[in-house]
Amino acid sequence: MPADTNEHTVGTLGKFATEPAARPADAEPDADRAAQRRLGITFWVCIGWILLVTAAAIAAPLLPISDPDQIGIGPRNSGPTWDQWFGTDGNGRDIFSRTIWGARVSLMVGFFSIVAGFLVGGTIGIVSGYRRGWIDLTLGFITYVMLSFPTLVLFLLVIMLFGQGLWIVTGALSIVVIPSVARLARAITIAFAEREFVSAARLLGATNRRVMVREILPNVLIPMSALLLLGLGLTIVAEGGLAYLGLSVADGFSWGKMIQMGAGLRTLQTAPWVAFFPIGAMFLTVLSLNLAGDRLRQYFDVRELGIGSR
Repeated sequence: MPADTNEHTVGTLGKFATEPAARPADAEPDADRAAQRRLGITFWVCIGWILLVTAAAIAAPLLPISDPDQIGIGPRNSGPTWDQWFGTDGNGRDIFSRTIWGARVSLMVGFFSIVAGFLVGGTIGIVSGYRRGWIDLTLGFITYVMLSFPTLVLFLLVIMLFGQGLWIVTGALSIVVIPSVARLARAITIAFAEREFVSAARLLGATNRRVMVREILPNVLIPMSALLLLGLGLTIVAEGGLAYLGLSVADGFSWGKMIQMGAGLRTLQTAPWVAFFPIGAMFLTVLSLNLAGDRLRQYFDVRELGIGSR
């Protein structure tokens, strides 16, 4: 064999020996799926912030901070200092202390309204999606009526009739949440109602109530729990908007009411921190809830149910 042929053969073999082996066609999708099964650092940072804000709000009476209603604790409209980290408002009250105490109302209204909405709406959706027939038509009609009713008019009617108590505002917000949750729970229930394990439970003589509680409910809770955080962020924003319009809780104050008090043109020009620090706290909390909820949705892969976007 000629020398140049041997050199060509050795060079070709060396080339194949040094080049990396071709990756399988499905290696990249598998890597993407594996990445989706890890929650990631962003999720845990968001959860850390949510837990920090919640813990601070719950432990506010025990924290070594100023009385949020004490007038003249510092100069009026004073900027952030070592004594008042977030500055003071027009009455000389500590903005840092008020931001922590304001979280109590915002988080309480948001949490209880979304939980009540999920409990009632989820029950309606599961019953409607499983029983179908005239029950589905009746509950569906009620749901569409609730969706069609103007939200702001509903709040005005509730507040005018029952006042601006904490639980009244919470109940009004939960009414707004119910129809959307019911539609989502119905769609998820329909996706599971014809699965093999549900059919097997029926063949074994399980009652409709037992099938809905023992077979359907656990599978509905998984995607719904991921969307609970997203809904909590929306209810916090909704309460802030109501407080800005003067329609939220009358007693006490929330982030929304603090923003409303600092939203005057003169205050924004001379002491913007009065509104910006509560805005920042609300923004970071809602952003963390949205990011964590969206990551959980991807983690549980809601789209496998066939109801998500593709």
